[in-house]
Amino acid sequence: MAEQHKATKSPHVLLFPFPSQGHINPLIQFAKRLISKGVKTTLITTIYISKTSPSSNTSITVEPISDGFDDGGYMSAGSDEAYLEKFQQVGSKSLADLIRKLDSEGNPVDAIVYDSFVTWALDVAMEFGINSGCFFTQACAVNNIYYHAYKGVVDVPPAATVSVPELPPLQPCETPSFVHNPGPYPSWAHIVFNQFSNIHQARWVFSNTFYKLEEEVIEWMRKMWPLMVVGPTVPSMYLDKRLEDDQDYDMSLLKPNHIECMEWLKNKPKGSVVYVSFGSYGELGPEQMEEVALGLNESGVDFLWVVRETEKEKLPKGFVANGLVVSWCRQLEVLAHEAVGCFVTHCGFNSTLETISLGVPVVAMPQWTDQPTNGKCLEEIWGVGVRVKANEKGIVTRGNLVSCVKEIMEGERGEVARKNASKWRELAIQAVSEGGSSDKDIQEFVSQLKA
Repeated sequence: MAEQHKATKSPHVLLFPFPSQGHINPLIQFAKRLISKGVKTTLITTIYISKTSPSSNTSITVEPISDGFDDGGYMSAGSDEAYLEKFQQVGSKSLADLIRKLDSEGNPVDAIVYDSFVTWALDVAMEFGINSGCFFTQACAVNNIYYHAYKGVVDVPPAATVSVPELPPLQPCETPSFVHNPGPYPSWAHIVFNQFSNIHQARWVFSNTFYKLEEEVIEWMRKMWPLMVVGPTVPSMYLDKRLEDDQDYDMSLLKPNHIECMEWLKNKPKGSVVYVSFGSYGELGPEQMEEVALGLNESGVDFLWVVRETEKEKLPKGFVANGLVVSWCRQLEVLAHEAVGCFVTHCGFNSTLETISLGVPVVAMPQWTDQPTNGKCLEEIWGVGVRVKANEKGIVTRGNLVSCVKEIMEGERGEVARKNASKWRELAIQAVSEGGSSDKDIQEFVSQLKA
């Protein structure tokens, strides 16, 4: 029966991201690449996200499942532990119900691609005899460190310099925060280490990076798992332009001040604006917020700063910005604008891939999770920016921020960073273009689905 289904219908893949913006975006973009190669895709979201942030893309079928918090989502859970526990408990049953429903509708599932944070999806897939693939949304460098921590090779927390295959030596503070400081977030530390608990049972392993960016680590990982490298998962219009109308991620959990940003940018000289964002989850303490605010004003440059509504109360009392402060923006459009000359970033991996894909140099100001390692890569391995140094209290002072911004905007290191960023942009475009490394891996996956 399955063979007859494969012979008469396009293969059908379920894509199951962890329900947060930074995990949803890469899998939406992967879905678009699969659709362009004749694969039917269904994106799984939670009931809460489907109600509050519906997808604007009509080519991707969206099916909601319950995470146990249908009315309030993650924020209503009360704690990380409570959310993650109930998500697994309720989500496993809800995912199984969805698979049965699709089968009963004559739309059986041929494969499930699940976020590496949702390891239990593999267990559900195996119950139904469905092949599945683990999708890493973070850098191979980061997962290299997590794997060695999981295996006990890297101490948690490390007492000395960390050495793992195909990466330069890392100071403890350059490892992900769940490695060098696991105490504050034990549930998340468990999630990132546990990604590898059943990975050997997955038929495929995917990574949202591109070959030239992490070549040595990718080759090491391919000795361990059947790794397919499919990034950068940035909308096609910013890279190879092969997918018509693919200009956005099509699902935003936050509402952007789009018109205001574009109107403000259009009157600025080329390369004159510093764009500042700490991501969809980043939270700065009041002292750090004050240092950033006053530092940006003192820098004398035009700046566009994203401060989410939930963070605005931390701005210094009476603060009047010498630039534009918005609650959210369409980051890709901002980075692609010719007025933008520098990105002050928290170094989340989606932001990292976006700035590399668009050739914008950075001032790296990592906060937590994978960001310290991404920041090291941006500065020392990929050569596209500088990292700001925090003081003994963990605060980046306004003076340090101003110095780094001026170095990128006006100094020699900025010139080198711009050249390197431009080089990586060209390599990113090559990777997703027809016959490029990522395109080949996606095509190989599709061929295996159709076999």
